Amino acid sequence: KKEKAELYLTCTSNMVSSGLREVIAQLVEKKLIAAIITTTGAIEEDFIKSMNDFYLGSFNVDDEMVKNNKLNRMGNIFVPDKNYCDFEDWHMKFIDKIIKKNNVISPSDYIKKMGLELNDKNSVLYWAARNNIPIFCPGFVDGAIGDHFYFYNQNKSRKLVIDTVADVTKFYNMILQPEKTAGIILGGGIAKHHLIGAAIIRDGLDYAIYIQTGTEYDGSLSGAKPKEAVSWNKLKNEENSVCIEADATIVFPMLALGLIE
Repeated sequence: KKEKAELYLTCTSNMVSSGLREVIAQLVEKKLIAAIITTTGAIEEDFIKSMNDFYLGSFNVDDEMVKNNKLNRMGNIFVPDKNYCDFEDWHMKFIDKIIKKNNVISPSDYIKKMGLELNDKNSVLYWAARNNIPIFCPGFVDGAIGDHFYFYNQNKSRKLVIDTVADVTKFYNMILQPEKTAGIILGGGIAKHHLIGAAIIRDGLDYAIYIQTGTEYDGSLSGAKPKEAVSWNKLKNEENSVCIEADATIVFPMLALGLIE
């Protein structure tokens, strides 16, 4: 904050599902982050939570019973099939609206248009759309949204085309602009790498906070610590970074409070 570094937040979809949705939404509302990099589940589940409820269940449950009761389990969170059916009904009509104007669209533009459809101040998409904070989703078709695209494009002469390259251009141009950059990275996967990989073109992030439960000993990007990123020019140096091995749903709210105050 002292260096006025532009702050990028990356998170896996379970962060939105497991209780950080409203915390992230508040940071976006207050314009404390420049962009979010996430996965498709976070987009879908933020939107679905604006339509229907999720339920607290148990990790130790008979999953056949869960399935037979038309529920889906994310850890100890239960999501009814109906939630996804309602989202699909809405989304198919939304694709119709999109495709009438332009059948080629980038993920971040698509997500912004989704956010503009919402009227829920607890939503990340709602505030990102209104404050013009981009949400980048490099694996946009990996989820229910991708299924909907598949079904929609069947037997259509005018097909929807998701232009991921347009977002790479937009994101890379964006990350080259500020004098200093910082990343708060919740979990791993494609969201983590999309930020630190993009940072290579500016010789790395200036600051990084990793909050993760992955292990570095399997050689995975998800478990890698900041010092490994230095070897790739993804991070300028290790001393301006920290790796917190903890549950992000506990740690991140405290960091968010620090940012807000």
